[in-house]
Amino acid sequence: MTVADVRAFNRFYTGVIGVLDRGYLASPYSLTEARVLFELAGGPREVPDLRADLDLDAGYLSRILTRFDRDGLVTRTASERDSRRHVVTLTERGGAAFAELDARSEAEVGALLDRVPPSDRHELVAAMRKVERLLTGVPRSYLLRPLRPGDLGWVVNRHGVRYAEECGFDRTFEALVAGVVAEYGEGRSPDREAAWIAEVDGEPVGSVFCMRVDDRTAKLRLLLVEPAARGLGIGARLVEECLAFARRAGYGRVVLWTVAGLAASRHIYEKVGFTVDTRTPERLFGRDVEAQTWSLDL
Repeated sequence: MTVADVRAFNRFYTGVIGVLDRGYLASPYSLTEARVLFELAGGPREVPDLRADLDLDAGYLSRILTRFDRDGLVTRTASERDSRRHVVTLTERGGAAFAELDARSEAEVGALLDRVPPSDRHELVAAMRKVERLLTGVPRSYLLRPLRPGDLGWVVNRHGVRYAEECGFDRTFEALVAGVVAEYGEGRSPDREAAWIAEVDGEPVGSVFCMRVDDRTAKLRLLLVEPAARGLGIGARLVEECLAFARRAGYGRVVLWTVAGLAASRHIYEKVGFTVDTRTPERLFGRDVEAQTWSLDL
């Protein structure tokens, strides 16, 4: 990414949202003036605070407020806390001007989104959130959500890719995952089985499934966290969510199957109280592995 790339995107986007037009949203106000109105719509503001929040030059903001005062959009009074500071409040006319701008903005963004296929809108919003996070330096966060259409295919794909790259597993592992996912998708019992996807910046980065073995036993399956999202505590949170659901569903025991060598997963399992029940050398997924079963009494 170069400076030229960022500048090219800025030119594109300012054209898309009409910032270069003579008046913002075909109104008598510039973009900066409209932003001041939007800020004041939230309630009275002291001028120094308004200036700091919008990062505006004091003289520039003063000229804007003078125009608004002249047009009957705002009133300015001395602050009760400090008479040297002024408080700006929208008048009824100013509120009407804001409402008109707000409605135009809503309609314009709606028209912009109408050009984007519904299936792509989630990706668009996720990309916007990621740009905002990267440019502001806000630490990454994640959320857990239930499955939605398309997630089952994602789980199969990412397990196949990740375990091929990190463990050298062949396509028989992906086939195994596909079978587990198909079993869940076709026969899930909502009261006794559930699955979660972890997201960062609106993109899936992890998964876990809680599936029924028998009336007393549940099985933790398909735990995965993408490398770029590791270190945020997602794996531990997914396991905790699975165990909490198992308790609510009335299970008394949770089991899981894995192979030796997955250090991060092993650490999570041990931390919540799982113990290894069996260790068996096997030839699986094109590799010699130690298959392990683990269990936890709830």
